[in-house]
Parts: sequence; C-alpha cells; structure tokens
Amino acid sequence: MKPLFCLALAAGLLFGSAAHAANDTPVGTWKTIDDTTGKPKSIVQITEQDGQLQGKVLKVLQSDEGPHPVCRKCEGARKDQPVEGMTIMWGVTRDGDVWDGGKILDPHNGKTYKVKLSMLDNGNKLDVHGYIGFALLGRSQVWERQE
Repeated sequence: MKPLFCLALAAGLLFGSAAHAANDTPVGTWKTIDDTTGKPKSIVQITEQDGQLQGKVLKVLQSDEGPHPVCRKCEGARKDQPVEGMTIMWGVTRDGDVWDGGKILDPHNGKTYKVKLSMLDNGNKLDVHGYIGFALLGRSQVWERQE
C-alpha cells in the first residue's frame, strides 16, 4: 500500500507543478475586460511559437457593431476583416517577469501599440499594457484566464 501512496503523491506533485507552471506564462485563453466599462469584450487565445507570443481573437462577446464586427479602422490586410479570428498581438517576448517587445492592435480604433504583459493573481489575471513611446504612458486592461 505504501508504494501506491508514494506513486499517487509523486503524480500529484508532478501534475500540480505542471498546472502551476502553466500559470507562469500568458499562454492560454483569456477573457478581455474593457478598461473603461469593466465589461467582458472578447475571448483571446495567446500562443507561443519560437519564443514569441501572439494573440488571436476567438470570440467577440460585446461590440458596438453587433455580434460579428469587422475592423473598419484598421489599415492594410486587416482593413474590413472580421475581428473574430484576427491576430491582434504579435512579437511579444519574455524579459524576466514581463513579456514585451511586441505590438497589440485595438480593433475598435484600428491603432497599433507597443505592449507589455505582466502576470497577476498567481497567473489567473494578465495585465495588458498598451502604449506609444514610454511604458509609463498608455492604458492597461486586466484579462482573466479562462482555462
């Protein structure tokens, strides 16, 4: 009976560590919360490829344009494209306890900003700070982990 208990304990520690490690990174699915209204806006999936994070809108929860908005104010290839399925964050890399160096698109106004990501609440929340120029300026949203 003792070996079975040790095996169960080891498995619990292993899976517990894996779950904790997953919350140390922004990779996952997030509910975006509007920094002005405090209401949920969309579901975004952040993935990592070759050490860089990117974020894609999976679902729009609330929009002034209705259930399936397009990016009317975007430029280039994103102009008039559906927001759902759109990559809105790219090129973000880890720098110690934060992730930065990338860009984030606000589909509402079509503008692209520098972005800095910081984990909060043991990885259950994500501070997403978009800015132009210096990180001290700009605005932040706190997203909620959905996994």
